[in-house]
Amino acid sequence: MEKTILTGDRPTGRLHLGHYVGSLKRRVELQNSGEYKNIFIMIADAQALTDNFDNPEKVRQNILEVALDYLSVGLDPKISTLFIQSQITELTELTFYYMNLVTLARLQLNPTVKSEIQLRNFKTSIPVGFLCYPISQAADITAFKADTVPVGEDQLPMIEQTREIVRKFNHIYGEEVLIEPKALLPDNQVCMRLPGTDGKAKMSKSLGNCIYLSDTQEEVQKKIMSMYTDPTHLKVSDPGHIEGNTVFTYLDAFCRPEHFEKYWNEYSSLDEVKEHYQRGGLGDVKVKRFLNSIVNEELEPIRARRKEYEKDIEGVYEILKEGTQRAKEVASKTLMEVKNAMKLNYFDNKELITERLPK
Repeated sequence: MEKTILTGDRPTGRLHLGHYVGSLKRRVELQNSGEYKNIFIMIADAQALTDNFDNPEKVRQNILEVALDYLSVGLDPKISTLFIQSQITELTELTFYYMNLVTLARLQLNPTVKSEIQLRNFKTSIPVGFLCYPISQAADITAFKADTVPVGEDQLPMIEQTREIVRKFNHIYGEEVLIEPKALLPDNQVCMRLPGTDGKAKMSKSLGNCIYLSDTQEEVQKKIMSMYTDPTHLKVSDPGHIEGNTVFTYLDAFCRPEHFEKYWNEYSSLDEVKEHYQRGGLGDVKVKRFLNSIVNEELEPIRARRKEYEKDIEGVYEILKEGTQRAKEVASKTLMEVKNAMKLNYFDNKELITERLPK
């Protein structure tokens, strides 16, 4: 069977380094590996509306921002299908059918949903659409028969929810119509969850602790030089801690051996830098300057590609339009198979018609 990937992002803002190390960079590697026949990458605007219902303009404006970020990191529309979720009405219909396969209690117990509800401080005012977004996500995954879903560790409960829906549907309707997906986690443990520049566990637009892929060289430098380190490392001579030190977490994610010869030839490895910092005698400023050089080197080709795509915004929308049309064709076929299994194809199912004819 052909291997298929489905992944995507909510268009609630520009994408940042957390997205990059957690998923975007890996998507490009998977795209270029030749291992996957079909790669669907979704801009999940309908899902974004579940907690931005009072500000739809925010979602609308950021569809283009996310598309530009996708293209600038190296996602190739000739290989990967980039599409807009809300334009695939088949996903909405699948979501409606799947709702009957999940209990309210099961949704409320989903760890990811519970965490997101707490983060958004919904309390008792939880929009039904938000509560049901694991079901919507199951529709997205199954519509394209994705067997592989690249996710962060925090999204594992969502994949399990999809697997439960698939098993229940196939059992009830007696056909292996839907495919159980598997999660593909980042291979670098640090990339599971890159912290914000302020040291908080999550890089978040709302917390203002992000380094965006589209940030200028000067903006990146400013953010890195103000980055949270070790509050006990007051003097250069003080021993420092690398655990919980955001600068070293970023170095673990981005630093490669060749960076030392290029930017800091006093050392030959990150382990040497860590050892010096821990025993004392190495200041935060030097470490941050090294990190700044590495991050800006990583972002420079991304910024350059973005500038080129920004010259042809109509062309970017055409890429999304063509990708959405391709995605719709695939989702439509899956929906037809689902309705056939459920015997909702009343006008096409001759068995349903002839069984009621007079004998």
